[in-house]
Order: sequence, then C-alpha cells, then structure tokens
Amino acid sequence: MPTERVDYRRIANDIAEKIKSGELAPGTKLPSTRELAEQYGVHISTVNRSMSILKDRELVEGHPGKGVYVAEPE
Repeated sequence: MPTERVDYRRIANDIAEKIKSGELAPGTKLPSTRELAEQYGVHISTVNRSMSILKDRELVEGHPGKGVYVAEPE
C-alpha cells in the first residue's frame, strides 16, 4: 500500500509540473484515465486519486462524459 500513496502524489506532481511549465496549456484535454494508468504503470484508482488532487488544486476540471481538461488560470 505505501507505494500507491507515493504513486498518486508522484503522478499529480508530474502533471502539475507539466501544467506550470506550459507543456500542458489551459484547455488541453488530458489522456483518459486508462491511458494515464498505462503510461504511469499504475491502477486506474491511483490515477483517479491523482485527478482528485489536481482538481483540489484547481489545476484541472472534469467535464462529465467529455474528460478532464487543464483549467484556465484565474
């Protein structure tokens, strides 16, 4: 279990860094949960937890049925 805790934070921080660096611009659609899970080699639930952190930080926003997008800066 401890590795999962590290994984979801690592993924959230990695995506946050890509957003802050401009690699992921506002309005950019993130890959699907399944694609991110494959990319990072983790379970889908780990990616979901990472997305929750990013939403709490207001870096991404979910659009039901459409996906998760990089939020516009306030």
